Amino acid sequence: MTANIMLAEKSPDVVWQESEIDKERRNKLNRHKSAILWFTGLSGSGKSTIANELEKVLHQLTLRTFILDGDNIRHGLSRDLGFSDDDRKENIRRIGEVAKLFIDSGTITLTTFISPFEEERQMVRQLVNENEFVEIYVKCSLNECEKRDVKGLYKKARSGEIKQFTGIDSPYEEPESAELVVDTTTMTTEESVNTILNYLIENDIIRCQRETDKAILTACNYYQFINQ
Repeated sequence: MTANIMLAEKSPDVVWQESEIDKERRNKLNRHKSAILWFTGLSGSGKSTIANELEKVLHQLTLRTFILDGDNIRHGLSRDLGFSDDDRKENIRRIGEVAKLFIDSGTITLTTFISPFEEERQMVRQLVNENEFVEIYVKCSLNECEKRDVKGLYKKARSGEIKQFTGIDSPYEEPESAELVVDTTTMTTEESVNTILNYLIENDIIRCQRETDKAILTACNYYQFINQ
């Protein structure tokens, strides 16, 4: 199904309602900065696996997190969209606006979407402040993704059951300036999570200062990037 997308002009009578409790106060309460961790890559590259494992660690550190998963979003918010280029762009626009609200709520938001087009990923980046959007390219060759094919989608795409499937008959544009690249053809899930944790600590998005924080990371085997 493909939606007929027509975005109405915003009424001049619609005014943004400011909250007295702002993002900075929420971040201070949460003991971390809010950010969008935007996982992009081919189907089967490992986006959801890495995001879920990362969220486990962040949750154990008592940090506020939420995952926006591509499949889950299409069960509700984007259930009216198909997979044409226009529908994919509209899907990312919607997710970008939702993720922006999560930024304002003081949450670390992990989004796992193929998001194949560079223009749309940059559109989301521009919705938030500098350093609030962390693009994580989960790199994996098409050949390896097809070998994994956990959901059987590549097989269906090759047989013609699924049309406009990214990597087969619809393009994927590799990120031009991702903050992080994790190559799951050579890196384990643990190594990928370590890389992301290191970035979050080095860029002061999360702080690992308490002894309990260090103990949790050590117990999870993510000890090599703990600040000493």
